[in-house]
Amino acid sequence: MQNQQRMMWLLRAEGLALLLLSSAAYVQLGGSWREFALLFLLPDVALLGYWLSSRIGAWAYNATHSYLGAAMLLGAGLVLSQYKLVLFGLIWFAHIGFDRALGYGLKYSEGFRHTHLGVIGQQR
Repeated sequence: MQNQQRMMWLLRAEGLALLLLSSAAYVQLGGSWREFALLFLLPDVALLGYWLSSRIGAWAYNATHSYLGAAMLLGAGLVLSQYKLVLFGLIWFAHIGFDRALGYGLKYSEGFRHTHLGVIGQQR
Protein backbone atom coordinates (compact mmCIF):
# COMPACT_ATOMS: atom_id res chain seq x y z
CA MET A 1 0.00 0.00 0.00
CA GLN A 2 1.36 3.41 -0.93
CA ASN A 3 1.99 6.10 1.66
CA GLN A 4 -0.81 8.26 0.26
CA GLN A 5 -3.31 5.39 0.53
CA ARG A 6 -2.22 4.71 4.11
CA MET A 7 -2.70 8.37 4.94
CA MET A 8 -6.22 8.34 3.45
CA TRP A 9 -7.15 5.29 5.53
CA LEU A 10 -5.76 6.97 8.64
CA LEU A 11 -7.81 10.12 7.99
CA ARG A 12 -10.93 8.05 7.38
CA ALA A 13 -10.28 6.05 10.57
CA GLU A 14 -10.02 9.36 12.47
CA GLY A 15 -13.43 10.30 11.07
CA LEU A 16 -14.90 7.00 12.24
CA ALA A 17 -13.38 7.52 15.69
CA LEU A 18 -14.91 11.01 15.86
CA LEU A 19 -18.32 9.63 14.86
CA LEU A 20 -18.19 6.87 17.46
CA LEU A 21 -16.81 8.99 20.31
CA SER A 22 -19.16 11.92 19.78
CA SER A 23 -22.13 9.55 19.49
CA ALA A 24 -21.07 7.76 22.68
CA ALA A 25 -20.73 11.08 24.52
CA TYR A 26 -24.17 12.08 23.24
CA VAL A 27 -25.67 8.85 24.62
CA GLN A 28 -23.84 9.28 27.94
CA LEU A 29 -25.33 12.77 28.30
CA GLY A 30 -28.81 11.38 27.70
CA GLY A 31 -29.43 12.96 24.31
CA SER A 32 -32.56 12.03 22.37
CA TRP A 33 -32.06 9.74 19.37
CA ARG A 34 -35.01 11.41 17.68
CA GLU A 35 -33.30 14.79 18.00
CA PHE A 36 -30.02 13.23 16.83
CA ALA A 37 -31.72 11.86 13.71
CA LEU A 38 -33.46 15.17 12.97
CA LEU A 39 -30.29 17.25 13.26
CA PHE A 40 -27.65 14.82 11.95
CA LEU A 41 -27.92 15.89 8.30
CA LEU A 42 -28.45 19.60 9.00
CA PRO A 43 -24.86 20.56 8.00
CA ASP A 44 -25.59 19.20 4.52
CA VAL A 45 -27.99 22.07 3.86
CA ALA A 46 -24.79 23.90 2.89
CA LEU A 47 -24.74 21.79 -0.28
CA LEU A 48 -27.40 24.13 -1.66
CA GLY A 49 -24.56 26.61 -2.21
CA TYR A 50 -23.44 24.49 -5.16
CA TRP A 51 -26.55 25.67 -7.03
CA LEU A 52 -25.02 29.15 -7.05
CA SER A 53 -21.43 28.18 -7.92
CA SER A 54 -18.68 25.72 -7.06
CA ARG A 55 -16.83 28.43 -5.15
CA ILE A 56 -19.83 29.33 -2.97
CA GLY A 57 -20.74 25.67 -2.53
CA ALA A 58 -17.22 24.78 -1.40
CA TRP A 59 -17.12 27.72 1.02
CA ALA A 60 -20.53 26.84 2.53
CA TYR A 61 -19.70 23.14 2.77
CA ASN A 62 -16.34 23.83 4.41
CA ALA A 63 -17.92 26.28 6.86
CA THR A 64 -20.29 23.56 8.08
CA HIS A 65 -17.86 20.63 7.83
CA SER A 66 -14.75 21.91 9.55
CA TYR A 67 -14.23 21.11 13.21
CA LEU A 68 -14.14 24.79 14.13
CA GLY A 69 -17.89 25.46 14.17
CA ALA A 70 -18.73 22.29 16.09
CA ALA A 71 -15.96 22.99 18.60
CA MET A 72 -17.15 26.57 19.12
CA LEU A 73 -20.74 25.42 19.65
CA LEU A 74 -19.75 22.67 22.07
CA GLY A 75 -17.36 25.02 23.89
CA ALA A 76 -20.02 27.71 24.19
CA GLY A 77 -22.38 25.12 25.64
CA LEU A 78 -19.82 24.14 28.25
CA VAL A 79 -18.88 27.72 29.18
CA LEU A 80 -22.50 28.89 29.34
CA SER A 81 -23.74 25.66 30.96
CA GLN A 82 -26.18 25.20 28.09
CA TYR A 83 -26.76 21.46 27.87
CA LYS A 84 -28.53 21.61 24.48
CA LEU A 85 -25.60 23.43 22.84
CA VAL A 86 -23.26 20.68 24.03
CA LEU A 87 -25.57 18.03 22.56
CA PHE A 88 -25.89 19.95 19.28
CA GLY A 89 -22.10 20.27 19.09
CA LEU A 90 -21.75 16.52 19.57
CA ILE A 91 -24.27 15.85 16.78
CA TRP A 92 -22.33 18.22 14.53
CA PHE A 93 -19.05 16.44 15.34
CA ALA A 94 -20.72 13.08 14.65
CA HIS A 95 -21.85 14.32 11.23
CA ILE A 96 -18.37 15.55 10.33
CA GLY A 97 -16.87 12.24 11.48
CA PHE A 98 -19.41 10.31 9.41
CA ASP A 99 -18.58 12.30 6.28
CA ARG A 100 -14.83 11.95 6.81
CA ALA A 101 -15.14 8.21 7.42
CA LEU A 102 -16.91 7.93 4.05
CA GLY A 103 -14.11 9.90 2.38
CA TYR A 104 -15.90 13.24 2.03
CA GLY A 105 -13.33 15.85 2.90
CA LEU A 106 -13.26 19.61 2.81
CA LYS A 107 -13.97 20.88 -0.69
CA TYR A 108 -11.86 22.72 -3.22
CA SER A 109 -13.57 25.22 -5.51
CA GLU A 110 -12.95 23.02 -8.58
CA GLY A 111 -16.12 21.12 -7.72
CA PHE A 112 -17.84 18.95 -5.15
CA ARG A 113 -15.78 15.86 -5.97
CA HIS A 114 -12.43 17.59 -5.26
CA THR A 115 -11.62 17.26 -1.54
CA HIS A 116 -8.65 17.34 0.80
CA LEU A 117 -9.07 13.55 1.04
CA GLY A 118 -8.78 13.13 -2.72
CA VAL A 119 -11.22 13.01 -5.61
CA ILE A 120 -14.52 11.36 -4.71
CA GLY A 121 -15.60 8.53 -6.97
CA GLN A 122 -12.20 7.71 -8.42
CA GLN A 123 -9.74 4.99 -7.50
CA ARG A 124 -7.18 6.32 -5.09
